[in-house]
Amino acid sequence: MDFYKILLSAHKGFGYLELLLVTLFIIALLATMFGFSGKVNKFLKKTTLFTMIFFHVQFLMGIFLLFVSPGLKAAMASGTLMSDAYSRQTFVEHPFSMLIAAVLLTIINRKVKSSDTISLKIVIMGLIAVGLFAFAFPWTRVFGA
Repeated sequence: MDFYKILLSAHKGFGYLELLLVTLFIIALLATMFGFSGKVNKFLKKTTLFTMIFFHVQFLMGIFLLFVSPGLKAAMASGTLMSDAYSRQTFVEHPFSMLIAAVLLTIINRKVKSSDTISLKIVIMGLIAVGLFAFAFPWTRVFGA
């Protein structure tokens, strides 16, 4: 088994972990927002931190996979990168959506760490980040067709 396939399997495995962490993040975010006090608690701080860390690790593995992918090279050589829906989703929409979601999670982590209460702005950014994650996540490849 070559290094590309090992890293691809690790990227897919981290995807399951990231799904769990994003679910915990949304639960913590909404529970804090709709709680009686709206104060940031330890659970929200920890889930935000771990979601951000694993999201960044996952993103770095994905970027490395993107640049060594034989599929990207073939799509660029044949000129079908943007005209083929599969290639566009895999090599353009997925990485850029995940990049924006990672940036938003970093901003959210910083705001959660430095604030005592949660604001609607943080919740909206969190929902946008999770929405981008859900849009770009390859559901059919991970869970089958």
